[in-house]
Amino acid sequence: MAGRSVIDSLTEGFASLLFGKVETTRPPVRTSSSQAQAVYLPTAAPGLGDSGVIIGREVYSGKGYIYDPFQLYGQQLPAPHWLVLGESGNGKSALEKTYVLRQLRFKDRQVVVLDAQGEDGVGEWHLIAQSLGVTPVRLDPHGARGGIRLNPLDPAITSTGQLALLRTIVEVAQGRPLDERAGYALKSAHLRVGEAAARYARQPILSDVVEALRTPVTSAAEDMNVTIEDVQAWGLDVALVLDRLVDGDLAGMFDGPTTQGIDLDSPLIVFDLSAIDRNSIGMPILMAIVGVWLEHTWLRPDRVKRILLVEEAWHIINSPFVAQLFQRLLKFGRRLGLSFVAVVHHLSDVVDGAAAKEAAAILKMASTRTVYMQKADEARTTGKVLGLPRWAVEIIPSLTPGIAVWDVNGDVQVVKHIVTEHERPLVFTDRAMTESSADWAEAASLAASEAEEAAMLREREAQPMLPAPAPAPAHRAIASGNQSPAGRDRPEVRPLDADGDDELTAIAGMLFGKKAELPYRAAPIMPPREAEEDGEDWDDR
Repeated sequence: MAGRSVIDSLTEGFASLLFGKVETTRPPVRTSSSQAQAVYLPTAAPGLGDSGVIIGREVYSGKGYIYDPFQLYGQQLPAPHWLVLGESGNGKSALEKTYVLRQLRFKDRQVVVLDAQGEDGVGEWHLIAQSLGVTPVRLDPHGARGGIRLNPLDPAITSTGQLALLRTIVEVAQGRPLDERAGYALKSAHLRVGEAAARYARQPILSDVVEALRTPVTSAAEDMNVTIEDVQAWGLDVALVLDRLVDGDLAGMFDGPTTQGIDLDSPLIVFDLSAIDRNSIGMPILMAIVGVWLEHTWLRPDRVKRILLVEEAWHIINSPFVAQLFQRLLKFGRRLGLSFVAVVHHLSDVVDGAAAKEAAAILKMASTRTVYMQKADEARTTGKVLGLPRWAVEIIPSLTPGIAVWDVNGDVQVVKHIVTEHERPLVFTDRAMTESSADWAEAASLAASEAEEAAMLREREAQPMLPAPAPAPAHRAIASGNQSPAGRDRPEVRPLDADGDDELTAIAGMLFGKKAELPYRAAPIMPPREAEEDGEDWDDR
């Protein structure tokens, strides 16, 4: 107490009597920064919940990132639709495919994919469809290679829907709205064809409409107080456009009754559009017909959650006529549990085009936006259109493959997508650039061997009275030039069965601990070291 006055001592004693003992001043503590960090507890923004599909992990916090529009709808999402953007080769395709594969692990999910990308003569979703035992619905001009037909006048589509679809086809082909006179000629021809089909109990087809436009009836002219020649002239251009789908360069896909046997109850339906020139008017016409046909045949009020994923969606967004059809589909489908996923490269391709108004309406309905790497100018355009925060726009040009900016109704995170070893061969989309001719020859030889074995099994099954011989061991023809390079293993594409759950269980264990489980069954958790090896290195898919 040396150096303190009597007054200070009396003051302190009086204060202690009135207010209790006063805490003494503590001397400062010297420590290292590594030890002092315990004082500042780690913090991170809240996630989207723990129910849904595992996407990967947040880059900044390291937390697992889970997304499911059906779980978030109504609480965090005003609409279940999703827009995916980015330059080629940065992971859009891998994200779409793993998302679909993981969604299909839930029992109440159905997915339709409009596959406009081609690889090795088939759509790029061919491997995934094959692994699930699904045959893609291949739409091919002139009916080549087992093509399938979709009838724009299918009785499953309402009469109003048929007429709207016919108008859209003509408007897309002409690049302008249908004028009133041509619209009247088309309506009269469609009405006449529908009445004739009902009278003879058969399905109307496009060639019937073309013929009705070429040879209008007297009643159509009398209703407008004009001559038959006038009505014929009004419908001539319309007939010429529709004739392209009947006997022109787009023949073989829509000029007949709808092919029977399309399984609308399959968990996955893939429309293979890869045979169509992506830069021709055939692609938006095709997407319009498929979209309307799905609206009237696939969407049902049965509580099933459905996903419609469209590759090269700029064909929809960039056409005002097709965009109007899909805008109605999205509004109608949302009430029936539909989530629309649109995949495009650049927003600048559509926001400044003829369909800017319609494109803005569709973009507004997409409450989830995922943006992969883009160039600086494109990133600024994307950020302005989507309303991204400045920090997100600045990092988009520097994103590496597999990492994207996710904006879920204003909740913006940077997320690293994780691809498992089981999924890797299914989402691989650049085999032509990475496989050698020896790999291709080996795959062809193996496919021929498997086909031979399948034929032998069918032959044996056709003779049930004979004892079944022991199954022949799997073999592979070995010839000069088709051996795999030394030290290189070709990944096997396996069916997605219960054994594949171990891959996602590994991710779940890595992200959320040993208590994490996949939907419907628990699976053993892989050791953390092995789990990290499965997910930490991401290839450019």
